[in-house]
Amino acid sequence: MLSNNKIVRAHSTEEYVDMIKQAIDETFDLRQAVEFDEEFMAEARPLIDELEKILKDLYESMKDGSYQFATGDLPYMELLKNYHESMVPFRYLLKRINETHNKGLELNSE
Repeated sequence: MLSNNKIVRAHSTEEYVDMIKQAIDETFDLRQAVEFDEEFMAEARPLIDELEKILKDLYESMKDGSYQFATGDLPYMELLKNYHESMVPFRYLLKRINETHNKGLELNSE
């Protein structure tokens, strides 16, 4: 559905970091939902564990200065293909992070 639309990348480093922090928070909330409704959401647990690790590693690499743009899709993009959109309600945010990672910051003022 989103494939034909332009994904808006972060306009600044601060916005990019905020997007990553927001995704970490969303992952935490999703984990809470899984624990609350284990029967319905149990299949999302492996995704949440992996997603949380990838996002925290990404955030740490930005903090310690080792982060690099444009190293290919972030590892969670492949994982997302295996899960229905309803399992990851913040999928668009994850796509924005990946798009910014691949193409850099959106520096023009459009």
